[in-house]
Amino acid sequence: MALDRDHVLRSAAALLTRRSTATMDEVARAAGISRATLHRHFAGRDALVRALEALGIAECEAALDRARLDEGPVSEAVRRLVRELQSAAGLVAFLYGESQLWEGQGQNEGWERLDARIGALFRRGQREGELRIDLTPAWLTEALYGLITACAWATLDGRVAARDFPTMVAELLLGGALRNEEP
Repeated sequence: MALDRDHVLRSAAALLTRRSTATMDEVARAAGISRATLHRHFAGRDALVRALEALGIAECEAALDRARLDEGPVSEAVRRLVRELQSAAGLVAFLYGESQLWEGQGQNEGWERLDARIGALFRRGQREGELRIDLTPAWLTEALYGLITACAWATLDGRVAARDFPTMVAELLLGGALRNEEP
């Protein structure tokens, strides 16, 4: 029987998102395979995390494509992007906190592509006068990742309903945390 790599990776992502310190034995159990089978396909935790990173980048790039970032007002593009990223939010949350991905030779080219595309969206919003210019596109991109991560964890813990995820993330990012009072 052939190994369903996608199933193994998604099972690992689901477990590691909830418990980032889970062992390879626990990952194998979650995927319904033996530890030996897991190790034949992923030599260790580093190889598994790198495979999860590749999956996460692919899912995020597909979400960016579906969000049509160049269409319409930037605020609407951000809302579409958050909706499209929701299905990958748990994986993004795990990867965002996985420090080994940011050590060594620098940032992975896939993350650089994601950052460039999201940053271009925020630059467009600044150029068109829709977004504040005192917040850099790089910071807005990091804020987006941070909000997605926080909301993914809150959703997994049952503190936020999944249906509220897009609104929680997009509106906090777009509007900021301060309430604007009517004059």
